[in-house]
Amino acid sequence: MSIINHIAASIFAVCVIIHFLSVALALPRVRSPQKGVRVEVRPSVTLVRPVCGLEPFSRQTLDATFDLDWPDYEIIFCVDDPGDPVAALVRELIDARPGRNATLLCGLERVSGNPKLDNMAKGWRAARHDWIVFVDSNVLPPIDYLHRLFLACDGDGDGGMVSAPPAGAEPIGFWSEVECALLNATQARFQYAADSLGFGFAQGKTLFFNRKTLENGGFEALGREPAEDAAATRLVRGNGGKVHLADPPFPQLLGRKSFKEVFGRHVRWARLRRGTFPLLFLPEILVGLWPPLLALTLLLGQMGIAKTKLILIGVGFSTVWYLPELFLIYAARWPLNWRSPLTLIVRDLLSPALYITAFMGKQVVWNGNVIPAARSASRRLTSID
Repeated sequence: MSIINHIAASIFAVCVIIHFLSVALALPRVRSPQKGVRVEVRPSVTLVRPVCGLEPFSRQTLDATFDLDWPDYEIIFCVDDPGDPVAALVRELIDARPGRNATLLCGLERVSGNPKLDNMAKGWRAARHDWIVFVDSNVLPPIDYLHRLFLACDGDGDGGMVSAPPAGAEPIGFWSEVECALLNATQARFQYAADSLGFGFAQGKTLFFNRKTLENGGFEALGREPAEDAAATRLVRGNGGKVHLADPPFPQLLGRKSFKEVFGRHVRWARLRRGTFPLLFLPEILVGLWPPLLALTLLLGQMGIAKTKLILIGVGFSTVWYLPELFLIYAARWPLNWRSPLTLIVRDLLSPALYITAFMGKQVVWNGNVIPAARSASRRLTSID
């Protein structure tokens, strides 16, 4: 067997093992949580929600913040511009729940080159409790949200933290369903698989920790990386703590998305992963159907198998490849319909383009702000029109 064939066989074997193993590891983590499981000790919690602009489900996701099953928690909404339309919605929701300890903080404070982190800073400084959770505005917290975070915490209040990947929900239109394939069947699957193997890492949709976690470096330590979740992961690991994942993932309500929105969002995330954890990003090119399919085609072609048989084998292999992912989506009760196999195929067609584009720029654009994608770049923020 030639060196090329050895390489192709190795790529095929590695891809297949990783694919099926990741599904097997993620499967028990993404199923619906056991009903009635609650923590006995329920300390006071500060819940910080940074908001910026109205989103399709803003009223639903933000209103759910007031209905959590927890005896004592305060809610701090943070917005840069008091004239932002979402600020009016937040004020309306607060006024409708006069019995809840909730407030809206407005204003801009520069602590990093990350505009989201800058928005969160005032919530951190105003928090009255030692247990603090940052949750993005488009995440829908279930009624047992805090119970599930504390259950995942495993008593690690001295340096550890809890996070959770988002699960795309309420998609409207084909491209929104493609984003579900990217968020759920790919990102959530691999994040839970990594966590099950002891390599948990944070995702910025939910960041939950004790105040002691940030004593070494303070809140500004989260600005050491372009993305606060990458900085939180490094900080926790550097202090000897662990990043735990709550399961199953919490819904991120999507609504209607265009191709441009989906591609742009995932290019931004890919560049941030490439900039913050470059060695871990490099193998991402092997994720998806095409690397093992091309390797298999090369191997079988070298054996002199006719093109017709190659096509049939390729179709059969593709079917076997996608069945575990479809079962994972079904078991997790994620959005699933007759278009789901097509969305997985389109996701895998997009993946090489996302990977290559991640190397074609050193900056990302978020809400009109240009942010360096690598930790070595300038941490200051540059506004654009």
